[in-house]
Amino acid sequence: MTSDSCPVRLHGTPNLGRQLLDTGRTFAGYSEAMPGPGYTGCAAGRYAAKHNPWVDFDNVPATANQPASAMPSDYAALPTVSFLIPDLCNDMHDCPISTGDAWARAHLEPYVQWARAHNSALVVTFDEDDGSENNRILTLISGARTTPGRYGVAATHYGLLATVEAWYGLARLGRAAAATPLPKAWG
Repeated sequence: MTSDSCPVRLHGTPNLGRQLLDTGRTFAGYSEAMPGPGYTGCAAGRYAAKHNPWVDFDNVPATANQPASAMPSDYAALPTVSFLIPDLCNDMHDCPISTGDAWARAHLEPYVQWARAHNSALVVTFDEDDGSENNRILTLISGARTTPGRYGVAATHYGLLATVEAWYGLARLGRAAAATPLPKAWG
């Protein structure tokens, strides 16, 4: 994607959600402030479809597109791969960093603790930078079998996709085919 235009409708385009479903796994995205399950509108209040990529793929069922309020509180009931997308305030687009930090502590920390004990992982990454030459996009992985540290290699969103596909033995899609997976942070 090269713009925030909406809607974008990608008919039959391969994607991670479809890959997981086609191999008998499960997938869902949970978006904060989304008005309701299966919503395909561009925006509503603090919800923005530009941060909800699976809504654009017609081969991912509407049932995989859920409001954050539908996310199971029992993490064992989560799909194989789940996305949790904060709203435009909690993702720090429209509100201070301290607001996003408080949201992350409240919504992500409990999962990190669970993941460490249940062979799972949390990946946090941002969707964009400020366009400057030396800007960096933070990506964190935490959970069971992770190795704490900094890894001095360039990581990309395509590399992250390649990493997740490798975790599940899936073929690499699009530009992920040529991307370098993230370093061995996950054992």
